[in-house]
Amino acid sequence: MKIVATTPTGHVGSRAVQLLLQAGVRPTVLVRDPARLDPQLRELADIRQGDQGDADFVREATAGADALYWVDPTDFGADDANAESLRLGRIAAAAVRHNKIPRTIFQSSVGAEKRSGAGLIDGLAGIEELLNATEGSVLHLRCGYFFTNLLTAIDALRAGVLTTTMPPEAVMPWVDPRDIGEVVAARLLSTGWAGHQVQAVHGPADLSYREVADILSDACGRQISVQLQSNEQARKDLLAVGMSETTAEGVVAMTSGLQEDFVPEQPRTIISTTPTTLGQWAYQNLRPAMTEPATDQ
Repeated sequence: MKIVATTPTGHVGSRAVQLLLQAGVRPTVLVRDPARLDPQLRELADIRQGDQGDADFVREATAGADALYWVDPTDFGADDANAESLRLGRIAAAAVRHNKIPRTIFQSSVGAEKRSGAGLIDGLAGIEELLNATEGSVLHLRCGYFFTNLLTAIDALRAGVLTTTMPPEAVMPWVDPRDIGEVVAARLLSTGWAGHQVQAVHGPADLSYREVADILSDACGRQISVQLQSNEQARKDLLAVGMSETTAEGVVAMTSGLQEDFVPEQPRTIISTTPTTLGQWAYQNLRPAMTEPATDQ
């Protein structure tokens, strides 16, 4: 079985690739910089160095694949991140079609079912449609909010602040990316499915930001409180770090587009629920990071 995986150094991809190795598969991994791979992995995988935005590279690297794991490496530095996502989605779909890849696992997001009005998630929705238009079987994993996104706000959390534009009491699914990796590996190894399918990966519980703050306070041993931020202030902060107006608006709309009575299309079930709690993850990953020196502002 030839399984091709993108983003093998990511939070999800690295776990999926490790499990493929443990299952006895020698995966083909697409990576820009092989030096970022675990040295042990380099001996156990077929490494293809290149860019997912290079159509010729993707088509050649996926030739003969029995299964493909495709992740959109969202380019937050692009003038229009959604347009760039769709460009890469067309490259993926063309490779699936040209190489007649039987099964593709696409890492999508909760909110893609809206098809529009959810900011950068709209780009993922577009990729779902592009892959559905191929002749291969496709599984879209609509994932909840990653625990690891909290690591990007580590300085604010050290100061005891959890900032959000979401209403503090609104709930949404939160998930450990490693658990998503386990679902990815299981579905890549499974050959007993066909057609166009959607599977949610919702984590262990739906949480509000108020609940998240309480969980982080307990896990990290310091008081953390929710600070509500306006969409306009969030937009200004994103522009201040060099993000384009179009992409910054897309980031803000990812939250605002899911605020008004949005309910995920896939309900929480035993299939969509994963085991690792936010408290467990935070104690193991966020608590140590909180004790490190703050970064320069």
